[in-house]
Amino acid sequence: MKRFEASPVTVQQALRSLSAAGEIETRPGVGTFTRAKPVLRGVDFSWQTAALGTPQQKLEPATSLRSEPGNVIALHSGYPRAELLPVRLVRSALSRAARGNAAVSRADSAGMPELQSWFAQELESSMLPGLAAPSARDVVVFPGSQAALSALYRSLIGAGEPLLIESPTYWGAMLAARQVGVRLVPVPSGPDGPDPVALERAFAQTRARAFYAQPNFANPTGAQWAPESARRVLEVVRANGAFLIEDDWAHDFGITASSHPLAAQDSDGHVVYIRSLTKSVSPAIRVAAVVARGPARERLLAEAQAQAMYVSPVLQEAAVDVVSQPGWRSHLHSLRARLQEQRDHLAAAVSQHVPQAELAQLPTGGLNLWLRLPDETDLVELQDRCRVRGVMVAVGDEWFPAEPTGRYIRLNYAGADPAAFTDAAAVLGQELEQVKF
Repeated sequence: MKRFEASPVTVQQALRSLSAAGEIETRPGVGTFTRAKPVLRGVDFSWQTAALGTPQQKLEPATSLRSEPGNVIALHSGYPRAELLPVRLVRSALSRAARGNAAVSRADSAGMPELQSWFAQELESSMLPGLAAPSARDVVVFPGSQAALSALYRSLIGAGEPLLIESPTYWGAMLAARQVGVRLVPVPSGPDGPDPVALERAFAQTRARAFYAQPNFANPTGAQWAPESARRVLEVVRANGAFLIEDDWAHDFGITASSHPLAAQDSDGHVVYIRSLTKSVSPAIRVAAVVARGPARERLLAEAQAQAMYVSPVLQEAAVDVVSQPGWRSHLHSLRARLQEQRDHLAAAVSQHVPQAELAQLPTGGLNLWLRLPDETDLVELQDRCRVRGVMVAVGDEWFPAEPTGRYIRLNYAGADPAAFTDAAAVLGQELEQVKF
């Protein structure tokens, strides 16, 4: 019988692995022994209850950030899947940035000049004739739009002060406001935007300094403000000497329409403009920018310095590298067609298998369908039952700053494989029949 012996290299590798796992211990000059399993005692964190006290705000984790196994159909996701991202451009840009000076240097607090210029030029390309375009100096770079929102609330509003906000709207904007201690005042918003009369009334009642809104492809509804609504909202904001915090989160996700920033209609500093590259470039490149003018910009920069000092130069250099490549425009062109195909596919599947759901409008951009369900629907139970069957949906209550006005769910048509849309819609329709208050 042939005898096999393990090589010394193999034995040493095995010993190292077992030692790293805590299974064995080596005693020089004595030998190698099985490590005794320690007897674990209970851990007592009860002292923290008194040390921490009652939280000022109880913050719940958002559905759209929940991680699930790979076999789940992620209609709850807030991000596009990798197949919709410029993967080749991102990998090449990160490689170049890591080999350069960005890997061993710090950036200016306001951002890298090249990236500041790019954001300013992007907004300038949409400016109305006769209006002064923003300069690179007006741009402050942040590590994602969430950090930008927190800095804006602190620098422009302040704890305890009111902020007018669209309802429904992005849950992250509300989360940032609650962390800062800003008081949210909802303003109803529909397919064409908020009612200017209701907005004027809210300003009069609260004397708020700012109004947060997403005029283009709003999250979660997908609504894009009508031009007349946008004009009237700007008039109300100016008349009240206030700020419009415009979150252009889906600028790169136009489908049958393009984003038209309201900031392009303002040169007096009333509109403070946020644009992020995190969703359209890569979730790993958390880079966003705020365009603000006048004293507002100086206060914002001071807040940015206090929060994070500066944004990673590697991420900034990679971001500007990606969006400066000729392939970036080609990617956006093909992305538009792919998003339209996936949007239509999911909408058709919902129409066929979930006839109880009402799609108020087919969005002209963005990543989501916003569905109203029957008023007797138990949303939490629906979400749980769908998850058990491998389908994740986002409960609509998270997008309302006050009580929800109906039973809604948000479905993302960019975060899951479209080949699974029909099966997912069938599960949703079947479970919807089973859940009622």
